[in-house]
Amino acid sequence: MTREEMERFAADWIANWNARDVEAILAHFAEDARFISPLAAEITGSAVVTGKANLRAYWVKALEATAQLHFTLIGVVCDLEAQVLGVHYVARRNGKARRALEVMRFVGDRQVEGESFYSAHQTAVAD
Repeated sequence: MTREEMERFAADWIANWNARDVEAILAHFAEDARFISPLAAEITGSAVVTGKANLRAYWVKALEATAQLHFTLIGVVCDLEAQVLGVHYVARRNGKARRALEVMRFVGDRQVEGESFYSAHQTAVAD
């Protein structure tokens, strides 16, 4: 992917989450993708989720438990050689906001790995 494609991907990724469109998010994942998130551990019992079907089940369940969700893009970091994209954003979820960073690795146009990092500090926000 080029830098422009990565930047467009990040903007689309934010928009798809804000629309709660799990299928649009999954469309960019390889079938055997691996995703790591501390929030996954809360929902699935494991921080590591492998495979598109398991990602779908995790995200659908997580969204069912999330009344309010909105992401605001802060910026992106692109490593073209490694095909790694970092998406820095503010995650507003159920009345709390915190900074987050999603690190994604691509092979071709498919995401094969992802990992989420969240600020330890959360701020109460109006919904």
